[in-house]
Amino acid sequence: MTIYDVFNGDADGICALQQFRLANPAESTLITGVKRDIKLLDKFSSQHGDAINVFDISFDKNREALKNHLPNATEINYFDHHYAGDLLTADNLKLFIDTSAETCTSVIVDNYLDGKFRLWAIVGAFGDGFDDLAIRMSNTLKLNIEQMGNLQRLGVLMNYNGYGASLDDLNMTPTDLYQTISPYANPLDFRQTPEYDALNQGFIEDRRAANVLTPEFETEKHAVYMLPNEKWARRVSGVFANELNKRDKQRAHALLTEIDDEHYLVSVRAPAATKTGADDLCRQFETGGGRKAAAGINKLPKSQYDLFLEKFIQQFP
Repeated sequence: MTIYDVFNGDADGICALQQFRLANPAESTLITGVKRDIKLLDKFSSQHGDAINVFDISFDKNREALKNHLPNATEINYFDHHYAGDLLTADNLKLFIDTSAETCTSVIVDNYLDGKFRLWAIVGAFGDGFDDLAIRMSNTLKLNIEQMGNLQRLGVLMNYNGYGASLDDLNMTPTDLYQTISPYANPLDFRQTPEYDALNQGFIEDRRAANVLTPEFETEKHAVYMLPNEKWARRVSGVFANELNKRDKQRAHALLTEIDDEHYLVSVRAPAATKTGADDLCRQFETGGGRKAAAGINKLPKSQYDLFLEKFIQQFP
């Protein structure tokens, strides 16, 4: 029997798994990738008697692969908050899916575990841009401002680390990052490690490079930024999009990062005031997906830039 833990390589996916494994210690085979690498259930073949746990990847994008695992697995636990589409039902499939704009997978796992490792859920919520939710959860633990700030910083760094076109772009692979944090029930203890310092320094340098960017297109309700075909740009794009969103809550933001001569990698943030519509926009394009507040397109042909801009404006009038 093999236990598979399948998780998104961003802060939310890693923190969801961290809580689950702290509560249920077991040796498992880890299946993950960069943040945009979400069709993870087709990356392995299960055998009769295996168990599978899934964290923070779209049910809609993994439905067909899941069908192949259902006859083999004794149990599949699926935790997620992205657009799900038509769900499946089976005796060995347990779904913990909430696609509302006010939650993330780390918080879904926190609810499942009755808050047993809530500090890690708070890190995941901060990392995924759910600051108000993370603060409310912090208040249930009576955390002070400094503690909240440290958890927020860790969440941002873990989320930043997941962005890239391939694992070569990242400062640490998601597998290495999870294995590094796994011994720590309290995320504040991880902040004292050299791995944390390396993530923090990498973020500072990449964020400094992004400071010079100005919008390619903007209105009162929209802003589009173009990022170059550089590793730092791919790494910082998601965190930069979140920062822009917090800075101007009435605007929708799109970041288009050049990945080759013919394609962009796209990050979209719905206005923070409404937190809805990003997934609807991105799913109109072949490699698009995500959730209501934040979504993306893995490969937008440059020839479709004008079409994207038109639909971007229409989606957020």
